[in-house]
Amino acid sequence: MTRLITAALLGALSLTACAQAPQPDAAAAKPAAAKPASAASAASGSADDRARAAIAKLNPRAKVEYVGAAPLPGFREVIAGGQLLYVSDDGRYLMQGAVLDLEQQEDLMQNSPALAGYRSKLIATIPKSERIVFAPPNAKYTVTVFTDIECGYCRKLHGEIGELNRQGIAVEYLAFPRMGLGSQDHKDMISVWCSPDRKRALTDAKAGKPVASRDCKNPVTMEFDVGQRIGVSGTPAIYSTEGVQLGGYLPPAALRAKLDELAAKKAPAAAGGAAP
Repeated sequence: MTRLITAALLGALSLTACAQAPQPDAAAAKPAAAKPASAASAASGSADDRARAAIAKLNPRAKVEYVGAAPLPGFREVIAGGQLLYVSDDGRYLMQGAVLDLEQQEDLMQNSPALAGYRSKLIATIPKSERIVFAPPNAKYTVTVFTDIECGYCRKLHGEIGELNRQGIAVEYLAFPRMGLGSQDHKDMISVWCSPDRKRALTDAKAGKPVASRDCKNPVTMEFDVGQRIGVSGTPAIYSTEGVQLGGYLPPAALRAKLDELAAKKAPAAAGGAAP
């Protein structure tokens, strides 16, 4: 039973998205054997140090991107492999999934400002010129969508791009070839990004039309890497400008409603922080 739990946790900390084919190094990697929790709790140093040590004992290959105080007393908030985890201050216990604040009626992990900020900063490293953008005049909202040209729901979402624009939503596409680097999917997405008319090439590819083979200096691998680092596990993956994951596929009206809800939550916080 312990082996099963450890294997599941190591999988959660993996940098390989579940919707893509295994990369060569990921396929060859052997999970590290779990060590007793008491060893982690005995680690010296600060609570942050003990949290890092606990993750390292579970998976030495997992890169810890952030450690800070969690809203749950007695725990540290950790971002590793694009995943959010809670580790107890003594390094003994780890939680992943939903942590509900019953008083505030919210999921603390899903609404983590640290995770959203981490995602937002990474996405911002991709220049606007390297994105494929479908935007209406005077867009009210902008979303970033990690997309693939093969997946059905990516095609469905793109088929509704006109309605998304009519809802005041600008869509900025980033490449995430879910079949992995070196796949035909990856090569076809490079051809799309190397096209003189990227928007037309992407639309044609998502409609199932043949992709003319092209090559050039392109951002596809970089965008795929950013997607992995923020924990993209399938396509489409939709993020707000603040780094909040809004979902996978959503109908245009539902996506607009989520963006309105997010904006409404931000408004009181912004008013509270404004100078008198």
